[in-house]
Order: sequence, then C-alpha cells, then structure tokens
Amino acid sequence: MNSTHKIDIRSLSVDTLKRHFSEIGEPAFRAKQVFNWLWGKACTNFLEMSNIPKSLREKLDETFTINSVKIDQSQFSADRTIKNTFKLFDGNIIEGVLIPASERMTACVSSQVGCSLSCKFCATGYMDRKRNLNPDEIYDQVVLIDKQAKENYQIPLTNIVYMGMGEPLLNYANVLKSIERITAEDGLNMAARRITVSTAGIAKMIKKLGDDQVRFNLALSLHAANDEKRNTIMPINEQNSLMALAEALKYYFAKTKNPVTYEYIVFDNFNDSLEDAAELAVFCRHLPCKVNIIEYNPISFANFQNAGIDKIEAFANYLRKQGITTNIRRSRGKDIDAACGQLAVKQTE
Repeated sequence: MNSTHKIDIRSLSVDTLKRHFSEIGEPAFRAKQVFNWLWGKACTNFLEMSNIPKSLREKLDETFTINSVKIDQSQFSADRTIKNTFKLFDGNIIEGVLIPASERMTACVSSQVGCSLSCKFCATGYMDRKRNLNPDEIYDQVVLIDKQAKENYQIPLTNIVYMGMGEPLLNYANVLKSIERITAEDGLNMAARRITVSTAGIAKMIKKLGDDQVRFNLALSLHAANDEKRNTIMPINEQNSLMALAEALKYYFAKTKNPVTYEYIVFDNFNDSLEDAAELAVFCRHLPCKVNIIEYNPISFANFQNAGIDKIEAFANYLRKQGITTNIRRSRGKDIDAACGQLAVKQTE
C-alpha cells in the first residue's frame, strides 16, 4: 500500500485497534501491546515492537504509518538552552525549545504550524497559520526534548509549557488529547500540574477549559490591562475584551479552582508606567493569580524595546505592594532566537 494511503495508527483509539485486530483474526490483547509501544515507549517503527509476532508487525507496517516528528536542526545557546527545528511528516517545520534551569527542565512546545493571531511583538505572529498539529506531533516534541535533556544534562523533563508556535486554544481538541496522552499512565505518565497551556485569550475556549475541568495550569498572555493598548498589540482583544476575558477566567476558576498566571511583557514607554501597573493590579483582583513579568526579546519585524530594569523593578514592586505574587522572568536562549516571542521558521521559498 502506498504510504500516502496508510492510516496514521496514532489517530486510532485502543478500542478501534481492538476491532481491527479482531477483524484480521488476531487476539484483542495485541491492541494494548501495540498501544503501549506507541504511547508508553514512544516507538516509531513497527518492526521494533519485539513482543509482537513478526508476521503481525509486517501486516501493521503494510496497513498503517507512524507519522513521527524528526529533529531537523538543534542550536545550543550560551545559557544551555537548546532550540530545535522539527520536521513533520508532510514537510512542514515547527520549533520547540529545551530550557534548563537549576531546579527544573522545561520543554516549550508548539501547537500549530505558524499562527493566525498576528500579535505585533511575536515573530510567530508574522507567519501564516498553515495547520494545526495532531496530538502525536505535540507528544513527539515532548519525547524528543526529554531525550535531549537526558543526553545533554542527565536530567529528565520536569515541566512542559505550551508556549511555542501557535495558539493552543485554537487547536483545542488536539492539545487536550496530547495532554491526555502525556499524562496517562499508559502514556508518558507526567503530572498535569507540571504542564502549563498559554493563551492569548479566547474567552469561549477558556470557559470550555472550565467545563472540561482541566487539571493543567493556565497562563494568559496579557501584556496590557487596558483595552485600547491591548487592541494595539494583540488584535485578538478586539473580539475578546478584557471584560470578556475576566468573566471567562472567573468561570474557569469557579469550575477548576486553579489559579491563573498572567504573562506581562513590559515594553519601553508603552505599558511600563505605574499607571499601567495599577490597571494590572485591578485586573488581578478578579481571581487568585500571579504575574510573570517577561523580558521583551526583540524581533526584526517590530520596533518595540524592552523597558529599563529600573522601570521593571518599580512595576514589579508596585504589584507586590498590592499583595500580588510577581516574578521577573529572565529570557533564555536569546542569542539563538529561542526566547519567548522569537520562534519563527526562517525558510527560503
């Protein structure tokens, strides 16, 4: 069978696999064995499934495909961050990052090829959105970055952030399916509390997270607590105003009891005043939360500048005095364009 007509086996549930094996006269327990190879052991080659009879492995290879993700290129930063260019089965390219720190090893993964949101400060926002990633393509990024962490730093992954290319909540079903496989006992068995999904703010999907009572963490890329300013840098805000987001976040918290993290880049002479800090403090009163102040990482498409350290410290101290937990996050991997907001595939046509 031509590989283009083969079914991607990782798109099938274990029950569907059981039915398939039954139809070809194989015992149903083979389905769980194969499922374990695919999701527990991250196997990408049927012929390596050693407890499956050789004749069945060959049949699987004829009928199905495993659309695995491959590392195309890795760049190593002076601060030990590793940026990966991943090649997908259809030739599309995405990026993902390993961020090592003293107490954690974090994978930053992508959820879409490109992005449709056009945030003015983000390099990915200047790319077209070509397609959503499948659950297995997100899962594969985690597997490959975990392997990289073990090989380079002898430490396994401790955390995953969906903060790479794309808007996770516009690929809702596949993102949740990927997290289900990453956290499942018959998957990678990682704790949901170690996973953070970051959104630019799609109110109805934040409510859906509440309805689904998710156990992972939610972060909102806020960057301004003023609609006029936020509209300027994040066009998504025009359909998802701060009032709509606050309502959705309160609903989410009522359903999940999970506090929310607000991500806030402090741009020079744009959103860095104490008045801006006061507006953010008011927004923070809606529900339990913390604020991560993120360093701006320049990109060639935009003219924003990072605020000076004195302004950033004054901004953070104002929030702390209001009783808001506030962290200043230093950028990692800036020298290889791996830092927050810098992921964009540089391709020549």
